[in-house]
Amino acid sequence: MTLTLDMDLPGDMGRLRLPQAVQDRLQFLLDRQDAGQTLTPQERAEAEGLVNLAELLTLLRLRAERLMP
Repeated sequence: MTLTLDMDLPGDMGRLRLPQAVQDRLQFLLDRQDAGQTLTPQERAEAEGLVNLAELLTLLRLRAERLMP
């Protein structure tokens, strides 16, 4: 299945990033996991969702930068 989105992107492509507080939370969860601490199922789902969101924002930013003159 293919999903195509048509959207206006902000002129400042640097804005297509996780907000700092969300990035900090993701880093906290990843650091705990890297230290060998088991994440709860809710924390694991949260971390996976945040990673997916960060990857989506990165892809959008890169594609927009490629399309900009």
